[in-house]
Amino acid sequence: MQKPLIAMLLASAFVSFDANAIDLIQVYQQALANDATYASARASLAAGRERVTQGRAGLLPTVGLSGAYTRNDSEFTPFNAGQTGAIGGNGPALRTNEYALSLTQPLFRWDRWQTYEQSKLAQAIAEAQFAQAQQDLITRVAQAYFDVLAAQDTLESTRAQKSAVTEQLASAKRNFEVGTQTITDTHEAQAAYDLVVAQEFAAVNDLENKRSALQAIIGTEPGTLAPLQSGISLAPPQPASVDPWVTSAETQNYGVTVQQLSLESAKRDISKNRAGHLPTLDLVASTGRSDVSGRTSSSGDGRSNSIGVQWTVPIFSGFGVTSRVREAIALEDRARNELEATRRNAALQARQAFLGVNSGLAQVKALEAAEVSSQSALESNKLGYQVGVRINIDVLNAQRQLYSTRTDLARARYNTILNGLRLKAASGSLREADLVPVNNLLQK
Repeated sequence: MQKPLIAMLLASAFVSFDANAIDLIQVYQQALANDATYASARASLAAGRERVTQGRAGLLPTVGLSGAYTRNDSEFTPFNAGQTGAIGGNGPALRTNEYALSLTQPLFRWDRWQTYEQSKLAQAIAEAQFAQAQQDLITRVAQAYFDVLAAQDTLESTRAQKSAVTEQLASAKRNFEVGTQTITDTHEAQAAYDLVVAQEFAAVNDLENKRSALQAIIGTEPGTLAPLQSGISLAPPQPASVDPWVTSAETQNYGVTVQQLSLESAKRDISKNRAGHLPTLDLVASTGRSDVSGRTSSSGDGRSNSIGVQWTVPIFSGFGVTSRVREAIALEDRARNELEATRRNAALQARQAFLGVNSGLAQVKALEAAEVSSQSALESNKLGYQVGVRINIDVLNAQRQLYSTRTDLARARYNTILNGLRLKAASGSLREADLVPVNNLLQK
């Protein structure tokens, strides 16, 4: 009864471990709620959506109410006030109460129209930048997640190698004590043990760094992460040709979209600055009232209403308008070159990611075969060591080769998955739903 009880406890422990493990979707949801960079992008989007309202305000009427109240106390004393019959004295204070309501409606202001058009472009830029921030969050979360898994694999492989080297060291010492092997075998096993201990310390430190990087994104201490399933099959990119991906990157990449909108805004800026040479026309209307009382022969109140148009024609501005136009033309040329550079970079990223996926698939297939071969080589060397046809260093090298191959295989799988996400990001097609097939590759 004792052994089944222990087996049941161990099984429940593993079940609890799997139940507490979080997958990629859960980590992404935590990042959505806690990542500071994404929150900053969301705030920038909210600010960008206010630009159209601000741009439209320059085309709408402005209404203002103004007023003034003054009180004037004055005294008058003639120079001959001390003589008989002099006239002098003080009258009541003079009070004036005025207010006016005015309205101005722009009729022709080309610069304000261009500002309004630019505000719509600015909002579109904010939308594209936020979409790019969403894609960046997906790739950052996936990168940090698989970095942790890769660090865990390295540490587990190192500790497994340490365990194997420990056994080999103990065997070498026993054989040396009975005289069947030389001290050289013991020294080789000891050197391999010391090396793997150092590698274990480095692997522990690297894992801690990778978990800290993930914590910086999700804002909390990451729990146990669900690993990849064993023997998974990775799908090649669809379409299988690089040209459609490059074409999509050159036209739909969000960085390219932002630069295209920025170029259009720069063109609008030229037209807006040229408006400094154009006349302006406004509809103006006002109504006012003035109340005057006190020491005056015309005390009373007055009212006035007016409506009309007001125009201005610029004649000379010290060459300032011409200079601003030249500046805007130069900035448009800069925006055009930045667009071309961004388009080329997007195409480059698409090509690199496409090649990364395909080469990764080939590498995974080769490493899977190498793992089988390395396992067979280790078993053969162990058997040869037992019968005396292999020496200790042969077994140690075979062990090192097997664990190194397993680590490389896991990392190749991670890189292939990440390159698939980068390929979609470069083409502007990466969405949250693309995490679902990746998440299905994890152990539940």
